[in-house]
Amino acid sequence: MLTMAMLHDAQRVLTGVINKTPVIPSTGITQNCRLYLKADCLQKTGAFKLRGAYYKIATLSEEEKARGVIACSAGNHAQGVAYAARDMGIHAVICIPQGAPLSKIEATRSYGAEVVLVPGVYDDAYAEAIRLRDEKGYTFIHPFDDYSIMAGQGTIGLEILEQLPDVDIIVTAIGGGGLISGVAKAVKELKPSCQIIGVQAEGAASMYEALRQDKIITLPQVGTMADGIQVKTAGSLTFDMCRQYVDKVVTVSESEIAAAILTILEKQKLITEGAGAVSVAAVMAGKIDVTGKNVCALLSGGNVDVTMLERIIKHGLTAEGRVASFSTVLPDQPNALATYLAVLSHEGVNVLEVYHERSSMKVGVGSCRVRMVVETRNHAHIRQLYSYLAEQGYIIKE
Repeated sequence: MLTMAMLHDAQRVLTGVINKTPVIPSTGITQNCRLYLKADCLQKTGAFKLRGAYYKIATLSEEEKARGVIACSAGNHAQGVAYAARDMGIHAVICIPQGAPLSKIEATRSYGAEVVLVPGVYDDAYAEAIRLRDEKGYTFIHPFDDYSIMAGQGTIGLEILEQLPDVDIIVTAIGGGGLISGVAKAVKELKPSCQIIGVQAEGAASMYEALRQDKIITLPQVGTMADGIQVKTAGSLTFDMCRQYVDKVVTVSESEIAAAILTILEKQKLITEGAGAVSVAAVMAGKIDVTGKNVCALLSGGNVDVTMLERIIKHGLTAEGRVASFSTVLPDQPNALATYLAVLSHEGVNVLEVYHERSSMKVGVGSCRVRMVVETRNHAHIRQLYSYLAEQGYIIKE
């Protein structure tokens, strides 16, 4: 079982190994509470996972270390295990889902681990890691369903209470449940009045459904930009921990996650991955009653591909009404496009992209379809734009 003695021992072992990441007051993210951000996206390896992986490997016997270690991960646990194994001179094999971000795969290799790419999602990588463990005799390092892993992750809870003793609510992501289990145990033992809220992506809500149905379930499929919490089946140990110590679990949509990533980037100048931003997404989307409270949202990771970040930013801008895409049909004659652009200019939008199409069978002879991507202020501005275009005789299709 997970004990406070284990949590304090993990804190002792990790001292001088990990960064004690800051708790940062937010600037303008929300107005109805005092929001603070625990920035473990600034941790070594870019995510909280190093805490649990390092402590687990440090507590192995010499015989277990000599056999080498194997793990499965969407990327962050992989890097944590690889980093810890290199630091202790242990051979590491990591099974990673083939669709994991390239940056996480390459970072894992850079720490010296042997990487095995597995078709599918986390659960498929898990099955392959277990097969290789049985075949080769490696010591398996579970990403979440292990009390030593939970103890390492729980050091975040100890740090938050040291850094923000007046905290009322702690909000954190849930994938398999190791992070929230450790944090919840630490916090509830030392400050029972503090609420612990878990957040999952709507497309990978395995713990949410398990708690709702009061039994561990396996989702038929999962899909979310928050790849770090894309887990079909919650852990059995973590399920019990969440039932005992977690106050509530909520879910957030892909648009809400993208909006949170964008807001954190703009307001706090911090880069977070999808899993790292779901805590803020839940606060921004009003999924939790935080009015007048001291709220700490855990930014659990910042390992995101630049190309993925670009797509997420575009998604976030669209979700916030700061980018709009629409089309109309214009006469194929001189000045028609210039006149249309002048109308757009009247409403104060900035044109980002123009697509001019004459050859489509859906467009009559003598006409052309023009699709615009424009920069706007918000959803109200978009509605105002569409209304004005309609007044000028343009038929708009989104």
